[in-house]
Formats: sequence, C-alpha cells, structure tokens
Amino acid sequence: MTEIWQGLIKAIQLIVSLDPEVMEIAGRSLIISVASCLLASVFCLPLGGLIHFQRFPGKRTLISLIQTFYSIPTVVVGLLVFVLLSRAGPLGGLNLLYTPAAMIFGQMVLVVPILLGLTVSALSSVDKAIPDTARSLGASSLQIAVVVLKEARFAVMAAIILAFGRAISEVGLALMVGGNIRGFTRVMTTAISLETAKGDLELSLALGIILILIALIINIILNRIQQR
Repeated sequence: MTEIWQGLIKAIQLIVSLDPEVMEIAGRSLIISVASCLLASVFCLPLGGLIHFQRFPGKRTLISLIQTFYSIPTVVVGLLVFVLLSRAGPLGGLNLLYTPAAMIFGQMVLVVPILLGLTVSALSSVDKAIPDTARSLGASSLQIAVVVLKEARFAVMAAIILAFGRAISEVGLALMVGGNIRGFTRVMTTAISLETAKGDLELSLALGIILILIALIINIILNRIQQR
C-alpha cells in the first residue's frame, strides 16, 4: 500500500513539473485524437445530413446498422486497418503502418459510426415545423439543411465530443497500427499498458490521472451542452 501511495505522489510530481516524457505522450494523444475527430466530422456531418433529408429504401436498416457499430471492439477496427495498410493490403504502398497517420486513420474508422449515427439522431430531433417553415418561405434544400443543422448544433457538438472520448481512450487499435514506438507513436493508453507491465507505476499513474482529467473535462462540457 505504501508503494502505491509513493507512486501516486511521484506521478503527481511528474504532472506538476511538466515532465517532458509525460507531456510528449499526452500531447501526441491529444493531437491524434483531435485530428481523427475533425477529419471524421468533415465526412460524417454532410453524410449524416444526406441520410436524414433523403428518402430511400432501406433507410431504417442503414441507420440501425450504423448504430450497431457504436460498440465495435477497437481490436476489430485495428485488424481491419492493419490489413488495409499492411504491405499485402490495398493501401500498403502508402507505407503508413506504424505511423501517427495510421493511428489517425484507424481512429477515424472507429468514431465514424458514432458521429454518423448521432448526427442523424440530432437532425431527426429538430422540430419538423422548422424545415417546413423554411420551405414555405422559399428556402432551397441546402438552406433548409443549414437551418436544421444550426438548430441541432449542440447535439452535434455533443456527438463530436463523445467521439473524441472514444478515440482518446482506445488502446487495441493504437497498439496494432501504431506499434507503440517511443517518441513516435506512443500515446497515453499504450504507454500505460507498457509501463504497468514493466512495473513503472509512476509514469502509468501520471498518464492515468491525465486521462481521468480529460474524461472529467469532457463530462463537464457535455453537461453544459445538454443544459443548453
């Protein structure tokens, strides 16, 4: 028990002193997760709008399928991305495997179902009187979509934040496509796994505390958005 307390104290000291290794790993985790969520948003927001506003056969089935992938295991996504980026895969010529770019791509694949499904749900929750009023005033389809998206902006923001939380907390995918290379692809979750196995509790606890603080910040932001 004493060793655990000592490790916790040293972990806090690492954070307070802005230990270079801790800051580097935490910074890399944030950059990769933010980049993957932003890129996924660029793809998912227009596609979510298209799914919501268009009528086509199998629409409900498609939405149900998207929602099914909310809880897809990260190792399954990691395996898929690994196969795509490996030398024998269709994207092997890009030499992206075991690079931050591979991790960003993998996290994009991981969060796309969450962002897409929640975007469709957010748009569906907007009062139908709003698009009907815009249509009666002569608004085009694009203008109606913009109006509805503005009304659903808080729910869409919540979806992006949830996707970020999913991305930064995953470990299986990061290990499989990133390789946990020190100073290059090591992020908080993979570092915690490795350092705990090595017995370095101080660094593991420091990174764990940072992850908990990030989760707390995400929860506070989500609560603020939901209140609005």
